[in-house]
Amino acid sequence: MPTIGLVGTFDTKGREYAWLHDRLRALGCEVVLIDAGVGETRLPADVANDRVALAAGADLAALRAAGDRGAAVTTMGEGAAAVLAELYAQGRLDGVLAVGGSGGSSIAARAVRDLPIGLPKLIVSTMASGDVSPYVGAKDVTIMYSVVDVAGVNRVSARILGNAAAAIVGMASVPAPVVEDDRPLVAASMFGVTTPAVDAARQRLDELGYEVLVFHATGSGGQALETLAGSGLIAGVLDLTTTELADDLVGGVLSAGPARLTAAGERGLPQVVAPGALDMVNFGPLETVPERFADRLFYVHNPTVTLMRTTAEEMAELGRRVAAKLRAATGPVALFVPRGGVSALDTPGAPFHDPKADQACFEALADGVRDSAVQVEELDLHVNDPAFGRAMADRLHAMITRGGAA
Repeated sequence: MPTIGLVGTFDTKGREYAWLHDRLRALGCEVVLIDAGVGETRLPADVANDRVALAAGADLAALRAAGDRGAAVTTMGEGAAAVLAELYAQGRLDGVLAVGGSGGSSIAARAVRDLPIGLPKLIVSTMASGDVSPYVGAKDVTIMYSVVDVAGVNRVSARILGNAAAAIVGMASVPAPVVEDDRPLVAASMFGVTTPAVDAARQRLDELGYEVLVFHATGSGGQALETLAGSGLIAGVLDLTTTELADDLVGGVLSAGPARLTAAGERGLPQVVAPGALDMVNFGPLETVPERFADRLFYVHNPTVTLMRTTAEEMAELGRRVAAKLRAATGPVALFVPRGGVSALDTPGAPFHDPKADQACFEALADGVRDSAVQVEELDLHVNDPAFGRAMADRLHAMITRGGAA
């Protein structure tokens, strides 16, 4: 019999959570009611809101007296996360379900953020028809749009909440698939314009006895890679595609944040890194590109993706930033420089071919890691030359098996 954690603000959504509790019980589940609201409620909770606040190091009465809704949401989200972590450690959590508006969704998103990948997490939200990245982040959170406001149980909301209950029960009840594979795990970063390189590296790593997890460098993909690198589950990182750093620097839409390219170094994992696709910044449709970039070089990748070429000045700064991150690593690091170009658009005759801009990046990289422990390999190859990807794979294998030796 699976146990489902129901996390929510019972002061404002008590009726809905009482209904969900009964529905889940009827479907054969145990239920743990966790009250993350700060107001008074008539719905008895298994974990009351004062205990949730305490789990975040706060006092419920003080939160109420302060009257700061934003602070209360943040605090109760942290507390709910601590409560769920404790339940999971005790073996009393097989899935989490939450319903709410923007505040309740924010609390739920924080509450489930640190739970393991694979544990079912479902949020029914009024915010789910727009940008859900603040709620999903880099985790396997399922979002369901509430259609109507979460304000009582009516003939429409009952269908939606009923489906949510059935969904979380189904996910929690079915045993996770078992994949018999004891190969070491390696994480790799890829973009459409670096796919041939990563395919070659992945094939070589497969030959060498690794299982490769590939992350699409779309912002959330980079965040997921960083999370995995910090988890202790992988043996090394083949970070061939660092393009998200360009979006972070210039203001594109696929930034993974300033912490990109740091987790493996902090954990001491072997990593091989290349400036893959640093020649581009990502935007949506052409008409959405900010006016301040009107005089720049663009390439319309498809109707929803517009790419902008990074300048020599931006490439130099990216080289400095990558070098600084690699110098700070506590484990073995190798930097591979593809002198023939950094993406599929950066070849002779292609839209983003700019050897001077690339050289600015390469020089900044070399200067930034000089007199450090970073191993540097400059190859007269394009990043998508199969030999480049294989060389990175071979170096990572050497690092993993021989403690960082080339």
